[in-house]
Amino acid sequence: MPRSERPVAQPVITGLGPISALGIGLDPTWAALGEGRSGLDEITGFDATGFPSSAGGELSGFRPTDHVPKSYRKATKVMARDSALAVAAARAAVEHAGLRTRASEPQPSTYPDDRLGCLIGAGLISADTAELGAALASSIRAGSDGGADVDLEHWGREGIANLTPLWMLKYLPNMLACHVTIIHGTRGPSNTLVCGEASGLLSLGEASRILERGAADAVLTGGVESKLNPLGLARMYAWDRLRRGPASDEAWRDVRPYDPDAGGSVLGEGGAIFVLESADAAAARGARAIGVLSGHGSSHAMLGGDGPESLETDSPETDSSKPDSPNLGIVDACERALEDAGVTPGEIDLIVPQGTGVRSMDRSEAAALGEVFGDALSETPIAAVTPYVGDLVAGAGAFQAAVALAAIAEQRFPARLHGGTPAAGLLAGSAESAAGQIRHALVCCGSLTGQCAAVVLSAPGVA
Repeated sequence: MPRSERPVAQPVITGLGPISALGIGLDPTWAALGEGRSGLDEITGFDATGFPSSAGGELSGFRPTDHVPKSYRKATKVMARDSALAVAAARAAVEHAGLRTRASEPQPSTYPDDRLGCLIGAGLISADTAELGAALASSIRAGSDGGADVDLEHWGREGIANLTPLWMLKYLPNMLACHVTIIHGTRGPSNTLVCGEASGLLSLGEASRILERGAADAVLTGGVESKLNPLGLARMYAWDRLRRGPASDEAWRDVRPYDPDAGGSVLGEGGAIFVLESADAAAARGARAIGVLSGHGSSHAMLGGDGPESLETDSPETDSSKPDSPNLGIVDACERALEDAGVTPGEIDLIVPQGTGVRSMDRSEAAALGEVFGDALSETPIAAVTPYVGDLVAGAGAFQAAVALAAIAEQRFPARLHGGTPAAGLLAGSAESAAGQIRHALVCCGSLTGQCAAVVLSAPGVA
């Protein structure tokens, strides 16, 4: 049964907290999307010159202590970058929603602590290489071949003691939700989803079910990740997901979603946290609904073939060699989200897809959208955000949703950045921001390990 026909009120989004290389919060994010101004540039947080490319979507000048209450500043010492970004995004969302929590002044909180939940999508957090390296250094011994080896016996007996006692707490994926929960006093339903790029959208869907069950009045939800570190880059290069070669003067031109000649993506950091509320609870406190989460769907399907294709720019794949196979997980997730929302593909006015610039992923995603939308796909604007912020991995789906909601709130399509030529039949090439009616937007995301999710977001009063 579509949500519009259920007796339970649909969940509404009252606060947006996007965070990325474009900035923190809705205002700087939407300003950049309106101007067509990318946040991709050279990575400065560490020396990335030894990698095939040193471009990334980095949030510069970020200080975690600026985004927590004074009483919580010492805790930032045990926050990984991912947790700190999530805390900043949650603060932006809470303030945008006009919500009062334990972190707010003045008190009391808008909702009792046990009626406020927290559900955040996260990634596998990479250890700080400088911190870990300093501890390992004491266990390095000269090798028999003239090189160096790590003495594991010494490491287990003495070397590991050089790490701080709370070291492990920084790198547990649930620490994003943990810090947000402590700061804002959310004692309602709490969880962490670690499902790659689909994490944020899956969290939104589960948060909506929590509200429908009446288990909370509001939930802080979304997804955030940072892989802008040596281990994160190394892992993604091992999967052939990132572009190789020197960056152009405008790094966004190197990230070309759905271009048959695309050379791969670049990594970014960030995502988004939302305040999702029961429509009745939001109305009772006089909150403005930015949008309605009118449909959600999820599925699972691995990327076809024998694994990620080679993305070496000097050996492009011949696209005409075989027909593109749709990612059936994305097909199922999108169809379930549309059915859940009670809308048809022809009623979708904007698609905000993953669009990474990784050929194998983009081709299967585009084929999936073609399977879902049919002839309507060529007339539906597609806003791929990777040229703006890079691949946010576990934060990707949440950031995409934030862009869709901002477009719905403004009734305006964001500018599209594209340095190449998208495949035929996709309305995804470069375009300036333009006013237009946006009743429903579809957001979809698929992960490297197969989890897929989609949501339909609608303008208030339309769903």
